[in-house]
Amino acid sequence: MATLVAGEGPAGNAGLLDRERIIAKPGFNRWLVPPAALAIHLCIGMAYGFSVFWLPLSKAISGTPDPSCAGLNLASALFTTSCNWRVADLGWIYTLFFVLLGCSAAIWGGWLERVGPRKAGFVSACCWCGGILVAAIGVMTHQLWLMWIGAGVIGGVGLGLGYISPVSTLIKWFPDRRGMATGMAIMGFGGGAMIGAPLANLLMNTFKTDTSVGVWQTFVCMAVIYFCFMMGGAFGYRIPPAGWRPEGWTPPVAKSTMITHRHVHLRDAHKTPQFWLIWAVLCLNVSAGIGVLGMASPMLQEIFAGSLIGQPGVGFAQLDASQKAQIATIAAGFAGLLSLFNIGGRFFWASLSDKIGRKNTYYCFFVLGIILYALAPTFADMGSKALFVLAFGIILSMYGGGFATIPAYLADIFGTQFVGAIHGRLLTAWATAGIVGPVVVNYIREAQIAAGVAPGPALYTGTMYILAGMLVLGLIANSLVRPLSDKWFMSDAEVASLQAKTAAANAGPTGSFGIGTGGFDAKAALAWAVVGIPLLWGVWVTLKSSFVLFG
Repeated sequence: MATLVAGEGPAGNAGLLDRERIIAKPGFNRWLVPPAALAIHLCIGMAYGFSVFWLPLSKAISGTPDPSCAGLNLASALFTTSCNWRVADLGWIYTLFFVLLGCSAAIWGGWLERVGPRKAGFVSACCWCGGILVAAIGVMTHQLWLMWIGAGVIGGVGLGLGYISPVSTLIKWFPDRRGMATGMAIMGFGGGAMIGAPLANLLMNTFKTDTSVGVWQTFVCMAVIYFCFMMGGAFGYRIPPAGWRPEGWTPPVAKSTMITHRHVHLRDAHKTPQFWLIWAVLCLNVSAGIGVLGMASPMLQEIFAGSLIGQPGVGFAQLDASQKAQIATIAAGFAGLLSLFNIGGRFFWASLSDKIGRKNTYYCFFVLGIILYALAPTFADMGSKALFVLAFGIILSMYGGGFATIPAYLADIFGTQFVGAIHGRLLTAWATAGIVGPVVVNYIREAQIAAGVAPGPALYTGTMYILAGMLVLGLIANSLVRPLSDKWFMSDAEVASLQAKTAAANAGPTGSFGIGTGGFDAKAALAWAVVGIPLLWGVWVTLKSSFVLFG
């Protein structure tokens, strides 16, 4: 029996990608799993940095534009081969990323729980990297519809599967540190653009010629690089056998009624009010953050304008082209700084949630967010760049922290048996927020401009108060989250039958089985170095570009 629990036996007849093949054996170190998750998340996280391609692609066709291109609309842009695309047409790929991420995570989350993280990671790599290759063909043939299908649709499916692939696995490996474990992995999704965006710039400049902007070649190179890293991550996944727990750890006597040690079936999770309350919590937190993230650069330029280059009192409209180019560089540093807060917040807040609880962590997000959004117009009117940047840095840290904390919040309420699939369904909140947030920020700004408001602090004052109001609604939703009643939980017999493939059930033996020990040994250090060195390079590049903000 001990041999069976340790993962021997069933793996013999299992396929290379099957769940039974990746049950950990004695001697396996659980600290090898987070780098495997990071290898995938750092690659798919480039979705945040895809805007680096928009301007080069908008100038893909050199020379004098065809006069007929002046009447280009979205429908004609999809099929034109003679007109340059508009940035707005390309920006739909970004929207497709997150809509498809949420939808694919919801549709295939249950499948992931059945087949395990290795197969899901493998399919994710094929979709994400294959989608980028299809997009490269779209650039070569100048067919926008092919880019939408390749990067946006196929790549978006890869995003969804890759994003949720490590969630339940990490929670099961780190029952003693649920928040920290998911924070480590999901931190990678926030950091992917820090590595991918400068790498893309480097490659585009390498491949650029008089007749090519170098984008399709960059797509091909990045697809190959990402495929190698993602395959390494997928094949690095292991799952603990049923009944496994860390050496010397026993489930604590429940100090909080907000943490359950029982399990809710996937088919029942969405029938509970708690699921939809947490859905609203995530949607409202993300809507407020993602809208600001997308408008960070123009917002800083229009609010502080001349003061960014030592000319306080000079409005944005009074700046000449060279001065606008200067402040655009500074604003890029601001956007980079927000990315660092986004990444750091994913680890910090998720780890803090292990100490103070998930519900209290979200209380922090909403209360602090409401205060900071309400004060942001004051900081802008004061002309205080430091306070303004700090306020939005904290806001974006909570935006990232919300993503990293939500899987552990779900595990606390619904148990760990189906947490990956439940998390997948909850990510439809992200898909919704990806539309709501930018629409609120962008359309209110356009309405203000149409009403005659000049670029400056007043242009965003109303937006800040509306975003604060959204967080008030999130605060109310979070306060209404309560523990589930007993009727929603599966019986011990149901849980045992679901775990039958690993030949263990709740009544079976428990312990470490010699698995998960080793700490931060040489093998773990090497695995972390593989993902850590590129991440540190990205942090350094981002910090260098951020120095100009206060320099």
